[in-house]
Amino acid sequence: MNRAVIPEGPKPRQISASRIAIYVFLGLSAVFFLLPVYVMIITSLKPMAEIRTGNLFAFPKEITLDAWAKAWSGACTGRVCEGIRPGIVNSFKIAIPGTLFPVIIGAINGYALSFWRFRGANLVFTMLLVSTFVPIQVFIFPLVRMMTATGLYGTLPGIILIHTGFTLPLTTLLFRNFYASVPEEMFSAARIDGGGFWSIFTYVLLPISTPIVIVAVILQFTGSWNDYLFALIFAGRENQPMTVLLTSIVTSQYGEKEYNMNMAATMLAAMVPLMVYFASGRWFVRGISDGALKG
Repeated sequence: MNRAVIPEGPKPRQISASRIAIYVFLGLSAVFFLLPVYVMIITSLKPMAEIRTGNLFAFPKEITLDAWAKAWSGACTGRVCEGIRPGIVNSFKIAIPGTLFPVIIGAINGYALSFWRFRGANLVFTMLLVSTFVPIQVFIFPLVRMMTATGLYGTLPGIILIHTGFTLPLTTLLFRNFYASVPEEMFSAARIDGGGFWSIFTYVLLPISTPIVIVAVILQFTGSWNDYLFALIFAGRENQPMTVLLTSIVTSQYGEKEYNMNMAATMLAAMVPLMVYFASGRWFVRGISDGALKG
């Protein structure tokens, strides 16, 4: 006959007042941050006749996707009425290479500053660290002159180069701090086995760099995707990304403001970075905890 199982360990505590207070605070915080998203979604699904009634938080009586269709391919930005679709395409053209180049070069820089110390390495790292705190507005006029002189002003390679240059110090800092937490014995063992600069980087460090690569990609992609200032100044009319077109759609309407279409365009613009976060959020947290912000 089986003996009864007697539970071991401390008896579960009752819910205390402090724990209830924490749950209430977290719940109110969630409502506070999610309420604007709720308003945007339900407003984008309402016809303008229902929006004019003024009940901001009411669920739509008649759900319609007309505002989403117009925001995608029919909203006007001045004389052009092609919606936000061209801006989404241009944003991908800017954000993808504007993410790959800084992450790849930053990984190599961080690797070199961590294990292949050269004369003046600390000075270089200090300059990179200081440059991350310089306001970007300081560089706008010199960059306009430089880009104009080189013929890159208003071109796709020009705006990609801008994003690469300005975010390279941050990606270098991330990878340098991550590689600094790697045991030096691993690097020394690879050197003893005859590994060179590129072989050690490719076969030893890159396989363990997935968390920090995900962190750098998320930060860089969302930064490039959401950029407005550089895109407005340096991208040119043919390469205007989603952020510039979205501002034009919201501000260039005449007569009655189409709030449902504005909300739908905003949701379309925010959908891509949201999917990136949802798809790789756990890797982002893991990369942070594994040393992305240490050192």
